[in-house]
Amino acid sequence: MSANEKILTSQNFAESIRSGVSLVDFYADWCMPCRMLAPTIASIADEYAGKVTVGKLNIDQAQDIAAQYGVMSIPTVILFKDGKLIDKKVGMSPKPVYQKLLDENLA
Repeated sequence: MSANEKILTSQNFAESIRSGVSLVDFYADWCMPCRMLAPTIASIADEYAGKVTVGKLNIDQAQDIAAQYGVMSIPTVILFKDGKLIDKKVGMSPKPVYQKLLDENLA
C-alpha cells in the first residue's frame, strides 16, 4: 500500500470523494484478484499524488457503500468526479486503462 492511498470507510467516504477526481478500489482482504491489483492501484496513487484522491474501500467493512454503488464483484474500481460516479471497471484491468480514465477526466 502506498502512503498516497487513503483508507475509506462508511464514515469518511462521502467527504473523501466530494470534490475533485477520486479513484476508489472496492476490495476485500480475502480476494486474490484484489491482492493482485493492489500494486497497480498503489502505483497510480503515487503517480497521480496531488491530482487525484486514490482510495481503498474494504467491502466487508463498508457493505452499505458497496451496495449503494452496486458493487457485486470485486475488484471494482470506480471513478468519481465531484462526488458523481463517472465510470466503473469490474475485475482487473491493466494500469493504462486506469491512467487513460484519469487523464480524460483531469483535462
